[in-house]
Amino acid sequence: MDLSEQLKKLFPDHQESESATPKVSAESTSFYVHQHPELHCVFEKRKGKPTTVIKNYQGANSDFKALSSALKAKFNVGGGVSNESIVIQGNLRDAIMAYLKESGFTVKRVGG
Repeated sequence: MDLSEQLKKLFPDHQESESATPKVSAESTSFYVHQHPELHCVFEKRKGKPTTVIKNYQGANSDFKALSSALKAKFNVGGGVSNESIVIQGNLRDAIMAYLKESGFTVKRVGG
């Protein structure tokens, strides 16, 4: 018995309406998207481990952290925010750049 059947038994007179439950897409962005200056996507090795660093974000601190969280959730990796840059574990530069371009950012590949 799933949840909807249990709710129908508890509240038999309730009428469901389509407009009562707003549908939110999983890809909705909650951060500020800017065009200039472009974001810099850099591949670095820190302590011998590959990392992808995103620099040059212009926006509020909360938007900066929201972008970091969105990237970590999208690619199922760890990371964090340090020194006004987003550090993502692993060499995911191409995938991150594609995601940021889809989100509306202009991204520049820096380094090899």
